[in-house]
Amino acid sequence: MGRSQYEDNQITVEPVLSTIKFIHNTIELKYIVIIVFGNIIMFMPFGFLGWILPGLKDLKALLYTFVSSIIIVEALQYFTRMGIFEVDDIILNTFGVYLGWLLREFIEKRFKSLLI
Repeated sequence: MGRSQYEDNQITVEPVLSTIKFIHNTIELKYIVIIVFGNIIMFMPFGFLGWILPGLKDLKALLYTFVSSIIIVEALQYFTRMGIFEVDDIILNTFGVYLGWLLREFIEKRFKSLLI
Protein backbone atom coordinates (compact mmCIF):
# COMPACT_ATOMS: atom_id res chain seq x y z
CA MET A 1 0.00 0.00 0.00
CA GLY A 2 2.98 2.28 -0.42
CA ARG A 3 3.73 2.58 3.29
CA SER A 4 7.18 2.64 4.73
CA GLN A 5 8.14 2.13 8.32
CA TYR A 6 8.58 5.23 10.49
CA GLU A 7 11.76 5.74 12.47
CA ASP A 8 9.81 6.21 15.71
CA ASN A 9 6.42 5.16 16.96
CA GLN A 10 3.88 7.87 16.07
CA ILE A 11 0.77 8.84 18.01
CA THR A 12 -1.70 11.71 17.61
CA VAL A 13 -4.02 12.14 20.57
CA GLU A 14 -5.53 15.58 19.97
CA PRO A 15 -9.11 14.64 19.13
CA VAL A 16 -10.63 16.82 16.40
CA LEU A 17 -7.88 19.46 16.69
CA SER A 18 -5.43 17.45 14.60
CA THR A 19 -8.05 17.04 11.86
CA ILE A 20 -8.83 20.78 11.93
CA LYS A 21 -5.07 21.52 11.68
CA PHE A 22 -4.81 19.08 8.78
CA ILE A 23 -7.69 20.82 6.95
CA HIS A 24 -6.16 24.28 7.52
CA ASN A 25 -2.68 23.16 6.42
CA THR A 26 -3.82 21.28 3.32
CA ILE A 27 -3.97 23.32 0.16
CA GLU A 28 -5.82 20.90 -2.10
CA LEU A 29 -9.44 20.03 -1.35
CA LYS A 30 -8.84 16.64 -2.95
CA TYR A 31 -6.63 15.54 -0.04
CA ILE A 32 -9.12 16.75 2.56
CA VAL A 33 -11.90 14.78 0.90
CA ILE A 34 -9.75 11.65 0.53
CA ILE A 35 -8.49 11.64 4.11
CA VAL A 36 -11.37 13.05 6.16
CA PHE A 37 -14.39 11.82 4.23
CA GLY A 38 -12.57 8.65 3.22
CA ASN A 39 -12.18 7.74 6.89
CA ILE A 40 -15.95 8.07 7.28
CA ILE A 41 -17.27 6.62 4.02
CA MET A 42 -14.87 3.68 3.97
CA PHE A 43 -16.28 2.37 7.26
CA MET A 44 -20.00 2.83 6.53
CA PRO A 45 -20.35 -0.79 5.30
CA PHE A 46 -19.55 -1.99 8.82
CA GLY A 47 -22.91 -0.54 9.86
CA PHE A 48 -24.52 -3.30 7.76
CA LEU A 49 -22.88 -6.13 9.72
CA GLY A 50 -26.21 -6.70 11.48
CA TRP A 51 -27.47 -8.32 8.28
CA ILE A 52 -24.67 -10.88 8.44
CA LEU A 53 -24.20 -11.13 12.21
CA PRO A 54 -27.57 -10.59 13.93
CA GLY A 55 -25.87 -9.87 17.26
CA LEU A 56 -24.53 -6.66 15.75
CA LYS A 57 -27.95 -5.21 14.81
CA ASP A 58 -27.94 -3.46 18.19
CA LEU A 59 -26.03 -0.17 17.94
CA LYS A 60 -24.36 -0.59 21.32
CA ALA A 61 -23.03 -4.06 20.47
CA LEU A 62 -21.89 -2.92 17.03
CA LEU A 63 -20.04 0.13 18.33
CA TYR A 64 -18.46 -1.77 21.22
CA THR A 65 -17.18 -4.45 18.84
CA PHE A 66 -16.05 -1.96 16.22
CA VAL A 67 -14.28 0.45 18.58
CA SER A 68 -12.46 -2.46 20.23
CA SER A 69 -11.34 -3.70 16.82
CA ILE A 70 -10.28 -0.33 15.44
CA ILE A 71 -8.23 0.39 18.57
CA ILE A 72 -6.37 -2.87 17.94
CA VAL A 73 -5.74 -1.84 14.32
CA GLU A 74 -4.49 1.60 15.40
CA ALA A 75 -2.28 -0.01 18.05
CA LEU A 76 -0.80 -2.34 15.42
CA GLN A 77 0.04 0.70 13.30
CA TYR A 78 1.76 2.23 16.32
CA PHE A 79 3.74 -0.84 17.38
CA THR A 80 4.81 -1.82 13.85
CA ARG A 81 5.55 1.83 13.00
CA MET A 82 3.68 1.30 9.71
CA GLY A 83 1.27 4.10 10.50
CA ILE A 84 0.23 6.55 13.17
CA PHE A 85 -2.10 5.81 16.08
CA GLU A 86 -4.63 8.59 15.59
CA VAL A 87 -7.57 9.21 17.90
CA ASP A 88 -9.25 11.15 15.07
CA ASP A 89 -9.18 8.03 12.90
CA ILE A 90 -11.03 6.13 15.61
CA ILE A 91 -13.61 8.93 15.88
CA LEU A 92 -14.09 9.33 12.11
CA ASN A 93 -14.20 5.56 11.48
CA THR A 94 -16.74 5.07 14.26
CA PHE A 95 -18.86 7.91 12.86
CA GLY A 96 -18.79 6.09 9.51
CA VAL A 97 -20.02 2.90 11.17
CA TYR A 98 -22.79 4.87 12.87
CA LEU A 99 -23.89 6.43 9.56
CA GLY A 100 -23.89 2.96 7.99
CA TRP A 101 -26.02 1.66 10.87
CA LEU A 102 -28.47 4.55 10.40
CA LEU A 103 -28.67 3.80 6.67
CA ARG A 104 -29.28 0.10 7.39
CA GLU A 105 -32.05 1.03 9.83
CA PHE A 106 -33.61 3.35 7.25
CA ILE A 107 -33.49 0.68 4.54
CA GLU A 108 -35.04 -1.90 6.85
CA LYS A 109 -37.90 0.41 7.83
CA ARG A 110 -38.47 1.74 4.31
CA PHE A 111 -38.48 -1.66 2.65
CA LYS A 112 -39.84 -3.74 5.54
CA SER A 113 -42.62 -5.20 3.38
CA LEU A 114 -40.05 -6.47 0.86
CA LEU A 115 -37.83 -8.03 3.53
CA ILE A 116 -40.56 -10.13 5.17
